Amino acid sequence: MSEYQALYRAWRPEQFKDIYGQETVTRTLRRQIVSGHIAHAYLFCGSRGTGKTTTAKVLSRAINCTDNKDGEPCGQCEVCRQLKNESTLDVLEIDAASNNGVDEVRTLRDNISYTPTVGKYKVYIIDEVHMLSTSAFNALLKTLEEPPKHAVFILATTEPQKLPATVLSRCQRYDFKRISVKDISARLCVVLKGIGRACTDEAVEEIAVAADGGMRDALSLMDMCLSYTDGEVDAALVRQVLGSNGREFMFDFTDALCDRDAAKALSMISEAMLDGRDPAVFTREVAAHLRTVLIAQTTGESVRELCELTGEAAKRFLEQAQRYEMTRLMRTMDDFIKAEGDMRYVAMPRSVIELCAVRACRVSNEKTPDGMNERLEALERQLREGSFSFTTSNAATKETKPTPAPKPAARETAAQAVPAQDAEMPLFRKAAQLISEKNKSLSYALQIAVYNKTEGNVIYLSIPDSMYIQKNWLDEKHEEIDKTLSEVYGRPMKLNVTLFGDSKQAPGKIDSQLLTEISDFGSRDKLEIL
Repeated sequence: MSEYQALYRAWRPEQFKDIYGQETVTRTLRRQIVSGHIAHAYLFCGSRGTGKTTTAKVLSRAINCTDNKDGEPCGQCEVCRQLKNESTLDVLEIDAASNNGVDEVRTLRDNISYTPTVGKYKVYIIDEVHMLSTSAFNALLKTLEEPPKHAVFILATTEPQKLPATVLSRCQRYDFKRISVKDISARLCVVLKGIGRACTDEAVEEIAVAADGGMRDALSLMDMCLSYTDGEVDAALVRQVLGSNGREFMFDFTDALCDRDAAKALSMISEAMLDGRDPAVFTREVAAHLRTVLIAQTTGESVRELCELTGEAAKRFLEQAQRYEMTRLMRTMDDFIKAEGDMRYVAMPRSVIELCAVRACRVSNEKTPDGMNERLEALERQLREGSFSFTTSNAATKETKPTPAPKPAARETAAQAVPAQDAEMPLFRKAAQLISEKNKSLSYALQIAVYNKTEGNVIYLSIPDSMYIQKNWLDEKHEEIDKTLSEVYGRPMKLNVTLFGDSKQAPGKIDSQLLTEISDFGSRDKLEIL
C-alpha cells in the first residue's frame, strides 16, 4: 500500500504566488530577491497555520535558485531540486521548542562559518523561536547581528512579545495575518480540483469558517471530511465530522432566547447533546453568533464585510439584531462566553449551557444600572410598537396617573393585554391604605402587588416570584388583612396572593417595584420622557 501524505503537506505551496492571504509579505520578499537586497535576519510572526514556515521554505529556495523568475524559485534547477528533496544541508530547520538550550545554539554558532555546498546562502529556519532560553538568546545575539555573508536567519514565532528587544531590533519583522474565509475557500477549491474530489460550496464555507483563519487547519479538516465518504462532501457531513451545529440551528436557538421561550431552548440543547455535540463547541458557537448579532446591531450593513458573510446571512443577522435589546444581548453574550470556561470545573457541562439559556429567557431583576437599562429598553420597545399601557399597583397612592391612550393601530392589542379595572378596585385601594396605616410592615408588600380582579368574596393579587418573601408575609398576616377587607367591603372577604415569573409578566404591565428602583437610581426623568 502506498504511503499517504496529509493534504497540508502534499499541497504545501512551492512558490510565493500559491501562498494565499499574505500578499503584502510575499510581494515584499519577491521585490527583495529581484533587487538583491537580501536581509541577514527575518522574523515571521503570526498565528498558527498562516504560512510562516511555508514562506520561509519558499524564501530559502528563491534566494538560492539559479534561475528565479520575478523572485519565484524555478523548481527545475539543481539547487531547487536538492533543497526540495532535502538532500543538502544548505537549509537547516531547527525546532526551538525541543532545542532551546545554550549548547544547541553554540553548536549552530560554531557551524555557521561553513560555506553552503550547492547554493549561494546557508539558511537557518528556527521555528517557535520564542521557546529559546535566555542564555540561548544571549548566545545567538552576536551571530544574529553580524552573521557571515552566506548566512540568512529566518525566525518564526506565534508569540513575538516573548522575544527580547535585542533580537527584535536585529530582524526584519513580517506579520502574517489570519487568512480570510474567502481566501481559504478559494484554496480548498484548488486542492479539491487537484485531487478530483467534490464538495458543495456550503460545505467548503463551513470548513473555512471552522478553520478560524488557519490554512493548515482548513486542509486538515478537509482531510477528515474526505476520509468520511467516497462521495460528495456536503454541509451536513461537515457538521457531523466537526461536531458543530449549522447556522440555521443557531438562528432558531437564538430566536428562542430572544422570544424568552426557555422550553424550546432547552429542547434544542437536548437535541444537540443527543446528536453528540461538544458542550464547549456549542457555547462557543452561540457566543460567536451573538457576537455577529451585536456587530450587526452596531454597524448595520457593514456586518457583511466585518464578519465575512454572504448577502442572505447578513440579512438574517440584521433582522435578528432588530429584535434584541442591546443591554440584554450583551448580558446573554457575556454569559455564554464565561460558560465555556466554567465547564472545566463542573461534572455536567450541559447544565452550564441550560443555566445560560434559562437566564437569557428571564427578565433581569438585578438592581444595577445594567439591569435597569435592560428593563427600560424593553419598555421603550413596547412603546415603539404601541403595545404598552401604563398601570400601577401602588395601593398607598391616592391619586393615580391616567392610562395614556394607546395608538389607534394598537388600541385593540393594548385592550387585550391589560384587563379593565373592575368597579371594586377603588374599595381595595381604600382597604390597602387602611391596612398600611395599621401595619407599616405590610405597606411595601401591598405596593409591589399587582391587583388582578375580585370574584365574589375573594380578591386576587399577584407578586413577582423574586419577591416571594413579601408574598409569605401577606399570607402570615391573612387574618388581620381579611378582617380589614371585610370592614371596608361590608361583607366577608379573603385575599388570594399568587406568584408570577418575571419572564411571564403580562405584556404592557409594570408594577411599582420598577418605579421604586428607577427612583433609587435617579432615573425617574427618563421614565417620564418615555
